[in-house]
Amino acid sequence: MYIAKKDTWYMERIIWFLAGVFTLTGTVLAGIHSTYWLILTGMVGVNLLIFALSGYCIMANILFKMGARPGIQ
Repeated sequence: MYIAKKDTWYMERIIWFLAGVFTLTGTVLAGIHSTYWLILTGMVGVNLLIFALSGYCIMANILFKMGARPGIQ
């Protein structure tokens, strides 16, 4: 079984955390306010697919410029 390191907040862990926050936020707001918030959830999914297929991640570039460092070398 694979268990990720939990001793530091490295870039990959931050990205997965933010993806979860944005997905849950979009879903909750869609249920409470307007179904148009599902666009946010869809955009998160598109970004995850882009990363999986191309290796390019917008959030990783933003976090790297803010000082986050990858945990996987």
